[in-house]
Amino acid sequence: MHSQLTSHSAAAVEYSGPYGPIGALLADTGGPYAVLVPGYTGSKEDFAPLLDPLAAAGFSPLAVDLPGQQDSTGPAVEDEYLPGPLGDVVAGLVNGLDRPVVLLGHSYGGLVVRRAVLAGARVRGLTLLSSGPADLPHGPRRQVLDLGEPLLRAQGIAGAHRALEVLNAGNPRWLSLAEPVREFLNLRFLRNRPESLLGMSAGLRTEPDLVGELGEALGETPRLVVCGETDDAWPTSLQRWMAERLGSEFVTVVGAGHSPAVENPEGLLAVLLPAWKAWVA
Repeated sequence: MHSQLTSHSAAAVEYSGPYGPIGALLADTGGPYAVLVPGYTGSKEDFAPLLDPLAAAGFSPLAVDLPGQQDSTGPAVEDEYLPGPLGDVVAGLVNGLDRPVVLLGHSYGGLVVRRAVLAGARVRGLTLLSSGPADLPHGPRRQVLDLGEPLLRAQGIAGAHRALEVLNAGNPRWLSLAEPVREFLNLRFLRNRPESLLGMSAGLRTEPDLVGELGEALGETPRLVVCGETDDAWPTSLQRWMAERLGSEFVTVVGAGHSPAVENPEGLLAVLLPAWKAWVA
C-alpha cells in the first residue's frame, strides 16, 4: 500500500529561505528538476511514492516542505502563509536551481505554485494537481476550515489535533491506514506552526481567480491540470473548466481522490512522465 512512508533513495537536504531552512527530499540524478510542492497540512513526504520513479526517468525530484511545515522554518505572521508570499518563496527556490525545472503543486500547493509563476519563477512546465482556479468551494472540507479556526486560536495545535482525533475515530478512510502511517500523520500535524495553519486556511477561503493572469504569465510554457477521478476538494468539473481556460490538457487519475501521489502513484506517473519528458526535451 502506498503512503507517505514509501521507501525511497532521496536524501534529506536543506535550502536557504527567507525565514530559515527549507526542508526537502532530493534525488539528484543530474537531470532536470521536478519541484514538488505539498498542500495544506501536507509535507514533502506526500510525494514519497513518486521520488524513485521520477529519478529512474531521468529527473531530479525535489519535494519540499513549505515554510511552517514539517522541516521548514516559518514566520510568526499568518499573512506570510497566504499563496502570494509562499509563491515568492517557491520562486526564489526555483530560480536558484542550476538546471531546468518542471513545477508541480498539489492542492493548496497549486495555489502557491501559480503565484510563484506570477512572481517570475522560471519553469519549463507547470502542473496543477488537485487544485483549483480560486478559493476552496463550499463543502465538507471548507466547513472543517471554518470550524477549526476558532478552535485553533483558542486551544492551539494540540487542541486542534484532539478535535481531529475525535473526527478520525469514525472515519473509515483514516482507520484503513496502517498504524505507522497514522502515527506519522499525527506527528506531522503537531509539527505545523499554528500561524501556518491559520494563514493557509485563510488562503484557501480567500484566494481570487487568477487563471487569466496565470495563462498570460505562462505564455507558451506548457501546463497540465490533473486530479483524481473522485476528488472531493475542488470538483473535477471545476478543474476541467480551469484547464480549458488555461488551454491545458485535463486528465483524471482513476482509483484516486484528492491525493493521487499516494492513492495511485503509478496512474499519476503515467500522466506526468510523458508530458514532462516532452517539456524538457
